Amino acid sequence: MQLANHIRAIQADLAAAAALGDDSSAEAGRRISEALEPALHLRLLDILTEAALGLSEALPDGHIEVRLAGREPDLVYVEDVQTAEPQAAVGDDLSARITLRLPEGLKARVEAASDLEGISTNAWIVRALSRALDTRGARVTVRVGNRLQGFAES
Repeated sequence: MQLANHIRAIQADLAAAAALGDDSSAEAGRRISEALEPALHLRLLDILTEAALGLSEALPDGHIEVRLAGREPDLVYVEDVQTAEPQAAVGDDLSARITLRLPEGLKARVEAASDLEGISTNAWIVRALSRALDTRGARVTVRVGNRLQGFAES
């Protein structure tokens, strides 16, 4: 979508309106229209964002996003992917917390993968860990408090 064309058209309209007066008002109108270019660009982006939100409410299986390539916006339809959250094992309350230190490159790849699937980074990591452990065919025994919990197969 070419916002620059619309901004130039608005600027031309402002200059034409200012030209109805004398030369000094025409020059002032031209300068004002040039100074308004960044504000016009932001206002047009606001309009596109509101339009995308309104359209998204009417779509049952997706939403509209405004994506910028440089200064030029694109309206993109994104289909919502229904992904099943990892099922918690009996007794898991999903309240355990860990601090995970990742290299920046890996963190960026994890965030990109979770964005691509439309889920949070945390949900993506939980699902990836769950899949990795389930494919081994064995569960790791975990110490919770003073008890051991889990099982292993040999």
